[in-house]
Amino acid sequence: MNELDQLVAEARSEFGQAHAPAELENAKARYLGKAGRLTELLKGLAQLPPEDKKLRGAAINVAKQQVEAALNERRQALAEAELEQQLKAESLDVSLPGRKRGVAGLHPVTRTMERIESIFASMGFEVADGPEIEADWFNFTALNTPADHPARSMHDTFYVEGGHLLRTHTSPMQIRHAVQHVKRYRERLDAGQSMPDIRVIAPGRTYRVDSDATHSPMFHQVEGLWVGENVSFKDLKSVYVSFLREFFETDDMQIRFRPSYFPFTEPSAEIDMMFNSGPLKGRWLEVSGSGQVHPQVVRNMGLDPERYIGFAFGSGIDRLAMLRYGVNDLRLFFDGDLRFLSQFK
Repeated sequence: MNELDQLVAEARSEFGQAHAPAELENAKARYLGKAGRLTELLKGLAQLPPEDKKLRGAAINVAKQQVEAALNERRQALAEAELEQQLKAESLDVSLPGRKRGVAGLHPVTRTMERIESIFASMGFEVADGPEIEADWFNFTALNTPADHPARSMHDTFYVEGGHLLRTHTSPMQIRHAVQHVKRYRERLDAGQSMPDIRVIAPGRTYRVDSDATHSPMFHQVEGLWVGENVSFKDLKSVYVSFLREFFETDDMQIRFRPSYFPFTEPSAEIDMMFNSGPLKGRWLEVSGSGQVHPQVVRNMGLDPERYIGFAFGSGIDRLAMLRYGVNDLRLFFDGDLRFLSQFK
């Protein structure tokens, strides 16, 4: 074995003994660095005669290529060993089942709201929408609620800047819808002609300062309004009784209209229901306020109360959902607990 073969063998042996990239680079410097053994041999070519320089240089280059090949081979081996170690430390068990996406479902209050809209739509009612930050006039004044009415107290109502408030019921949407309806047919009314009846429900979020197991500062209501020339209290009873039977999918119930007072209706009545069977059997449950629209409210709509009459009602959507699904605490609807909500998929 000549000198160059011996050098290559030593380089391979030393590279093989390197167990870390830093050790390998140190070994490389001893052979291929600026003061490395092969580098020194190449520098010594300058002292040889031209004929010997060519042969000697070719031999040294072959040895250099062999050393570089051995170096790259060891680099690759160290990289693969490091990768294997990393994979072992961060291994993934591909035999485990993947994470499945759960099947989403509508919130029970949303399901209830859609059911209510569907039932009243089948009776010819439109669905109104309106702002949740409301003007005082639409929320109180237009509904015959004077400035000294208790409902205007800070204990009941959230007020915001600019004289506005968070609506305390969805009745303002009824007024807005009625005013637009009357404007649409104003020319016909001024000419003494009739207009189509106003028949609308107004579902949505409302806000009051109230919180316990059956109340929430934010809750949902559906208000109903039917105004025409020949709308009576009898129509109110027929419409709402039909709604309750359809909503709960049973005729096995009793329904009563109990005299009450609301500033925007006269006469007024609370609507109670009682199931004849089931866990709530024998208990009267209040489900709505109702009444014949007050003449002043009819005037605020832009109509003549001597000619136009109607009825209105207001029901808690959350309460209807509680009765339908057997929920005994309103707060469960808004806690965001998936264990509760997943039951309604």
